[in-house]
Amino acid sequence: MKEYRLAVIGADNRGKISTLAHQPERGFKLVAASSLNLEKMEVYRTTCGNEIRLTTDYRTIISDPSIDAVFVCTPDYLHEKHSLAAIRAGKSVFLEKPMAISIKGCDRILKAAQENGVKLYVGHNMRFYPVMRKMKELIMQGAIGRVEAIWCRHFISYGGDAYFKNWNSERKKSTSLLLQKGAHDLDIIQWLAGAYPQVVVGMGKLSVYDKTTNRRSPEDSGDYRWNLEHWPPLAQTGMSPVIDVEDHSMLMLQMENGVQASYTQCHYSPDAVRNYTIIGTEGRIENFGDSSTSTKNASVHLWNKRSSYAERGNEIFEIPFVAGGHGGADPQNVEAFLSLLLNESSSGASPVDARMAVAAGCLGAESLRNGSRPKIVPPPPVYNITAAFTAASPSEKRS
Repeated sequence: MKEYRLAVIGADNRGKISTLAHQPERGFKLVAASSLNLEKMEVYRTTCGNEIRLTTDYRTIISDPSIDAVFVCTPDYLHEKHSLAAIRAGKSVFLEKPMAISIKGCDRILKAAQENGVKLYVGHNMRFYPVMRKMKELIMQGAIGRVEAIWCRHFISYGGDAYFKNWNSERKKSTSLLLQKGAHDLDIIQWLAGAYPQVVVGMGKLSVYDKTTNRRSPEDSGDYRWNLEHWPPLAQTGMSPVIDVEDHSMLMLQMENGVQASYTQCHYSPDAVRNYTIIGTEGRIENFGDSSTSTKNASVHLWNKRSSYAERGNEIFEIPFVAGGHGGADPQNVEAFLSLLLNESSSGASPVDARMAVAAGCLGAESLRNGSRPKIVPPPPVYNITAAFTAASPSEKRS
């Protein structure tokens, strides 16, 4: 059995997803972790053993020829730099979404992965949400006929905590929250539609958080833990010294195959949930809750008979709780990467899917900041992409 030696760059916070890949019994071993905070990495010794190497210099990981693959889980604005370093060192990469914070950055990563013959996987974990999988299943079964319209509303009650107290609040580090948060949903929209976006129009503004007066100093790293007591939004304290990204954004998308879609996110709503409505020629589906918990199931509702108002629909599909981060999606997301390393089929988003989600988010932000002018989404450069490079399945085309 071949042993795959793995490492993680950006081991704090989201980087802990890498511990799910530590499966010595299958030949996968997490041997090194990098973060600027050594103390926070001590938890890796509990999961991976005392022999794991902890470092504050990611370059020691890049330069180690014994490491086969790297998880890149650093802040978004470092994704391009760190993934390119790993790729050019001949290492396969699990890259947290968004792929990069610019279209050109994504294309540089794609080109480098192809030229260096490594495997690239972008961790769009929402593809593994049981709710999203059920909606995709119903679409593929023809339960609503041919898809024609997709609407997504994203309410983000924790936005003031999570995204306006740290680097996410600055355009130069995030481009727009249409990437950090929106890339999830923009990928799901293209997956459900079975096609990539062709034209995008945006509208939005900075409505609330620019008016907060209690700001942290630039030297303070900030405390962005979620707290339900932080309400109302204008009462938030310890906000970022620089806030110039929108806290409310709306996009309209024309997909290549004729499907039309909309996406809306709001970071000062009182509740937190994603709500999708997919309308076809013979019905519609809608989710109630985006992931099940140990105490309450999410559900997908199907309307396929003509009626007046029918609150619950004609059929309801309860989504059972699945253990694991993000409603059981995180373990499956990591497993898709491990399958890719083993040259097996992988059921996650392809790198091109990830690039197109970033393209829609970047151009949507550009549109909303320039009078809502429509923007043409450029296709990715054409490469001789091998099955090993994009083993993650591309978006299925609708008939």
